[in-house]
Amino acid sequence: MSPHSSDVLAPSDPPRVGGAGYASPTAVLARWEVRLGRAVMVSDLAAVLASVLLRDWWGQTPSKPYVSTLLAAAAVLGLMACLAATRAWDPRVLGHGPEEFSRLIRAMATATVAMALLGLALQMPEFRPWVFGVIPMAGLFAALGRMALRGRLRRRRSRGLCTHTVLAVGAERAVADLIRRTRRDRNTGWTVAAVCTPTGLGRAGTDEVLGVPVLGDLDSAVAVLRERRFRVLSIAPAPGFSSRRLHQLAWDIEGTGAELVVDPGLMEVAGPRLHVTPVDGLPLLRLTAPDFAGVPWFVKTAADRLGAALLLLALAPLLAAIACAVKLDGGPVFFRQTRVGRHGAHFRIIKFRSMRPDAERHKAGLTNDAHGPLFKLRSDPRCTRVGRVLRRYSLDELPQLVNVLTGSMSLVGPRPPLPEEVNRYSRDAWRRLLVRPGLTGLWQVSGRSDLSWEQSVRLDLRYVENWTLALDAVILSKTIGAVVRGNGAY
Repeated sequence: MSPHSSDVLAPSDPPRVGGAGYASPTAVLARWEVRLGRAVMVSDLAAVLASVLLRDWWGQTPSKPYVSTLLAAAAVLGLMACLAATRAWDPRVLGHGPEEFSRLIRAMATATVAMALLGLALQMPEFRPWVFGVIPMAGLFAALGRMALRGRLRRRRSRGLCTHTVLAVGAERAVADLIRRTRRDRNTGWTVAAVCTPTGLGRAGTDEVLGVPVLGDLDSAVAVLRERRFRVLSIAPAPGFSSRRLHQLAWDIEGTGAELVVDPGLMEVAGPRLHVTPVDGLPLLRLTAPDFAGVPWFVKTAADRLGAALLLLALAPLLAAIACAVKLDGGPVFFRQTRVGRHGAHFRIIKFRSMRPDAERHKAGLTNDAHGPLFKLRSDPRCTRVGRVLRRYSLDELPQLVNVLTGSMSLVGPRPPLPEEVNRYSRDAWRRLLVRPGLTGLWQVSGRSDLSWEQSVRLDLRYVENWTLALDAVILSKTIGAVVRGNGAY
């Protein structure tokens, strides 16, 4: 990816056409998108080849060398074919969100099942190390390669590179919400550069919305898009914006190279819970209830217990050092407190003590910096010297791995609330209790204590409504960076 990559379509880049007078529905890709796609493809191929070479290096010398060669060729071709079949290199999913890893997991699972069935049909035990070793290793290597490329892309986007310009169309409040979200979530790679509102004006009759210029009303959106050549046209709810008008808008922008993104006006639900059900040719969105059971939930539970056990063993020297530092600072090493877990069950959370032993008695005289049921202070005078360092890097929460190991918590999930907080929950906040609370979560990687109560609830609900194993993997990968930076921790 070139550091000078641009998301704006250059005048010299004509839109692709699929025939005389018919525009292709495929958006024109910026140069950095093409290079990212190629880099991911090369990374996946390197991961597959590396796993095959490791098999040849560690494995025993086969009695029939040609069989090993055929299996290696079949594994490489099969894995790459499965990645292509699951559209794991689709530019729309590369670089952000859990869908990229969901497609990678589906490709690896498909290849595993196909090779296992082939080995069973041929009754050849030579297939076993490939099914249980090579393919899972290739999936791990491919995920690590994609995470490295995603980190590189994230660093470029933090400098304003490799982004898409967005024309936001809709009511002033709706487009303002989109502007705020894109500014908070820079990893999406969207920059709202212009707005079209029903009146052609912003709030209080101004010509801008949160600093973004208003270039026209709803009827002028297509003209503005063609003139400025935006990469994304985002449609938010607006009075009088009917489905017929949306269809016409979609037809009008064909050939411009822009992607059309529509806010369905629903709660933030996506992924496996949304299904399309046609009724007499009318496509309807069918929303199923969140399912926290079955094989994926079993895998999450097993991964939590195994991950917590391994982390406790690996971090044992660090935990011992922190325990000594807390003890030397005076008072007990651990702080135990009642929290509320899944379905409202109470449990005792374990943390390294970061405050004075009499901290609770001095709480009444302090001013709360947070909003809603939470109690947070940016500079809490009750914190000890060691405690400030522990909180800065979330080291005080490491003993919660014991809670994960015993099953009262998960590695990833909503923040574990206090009973008095739950007593003040609204109906939507109660949905956070559908899953086990987590050691980390969307709140941890999206601002931590800098978030308002409403933002914290929205992030937790987004996790509950859209949970997948891939989403857990993405959150875990972002947690290390959030902890090292220490932003929002107090």
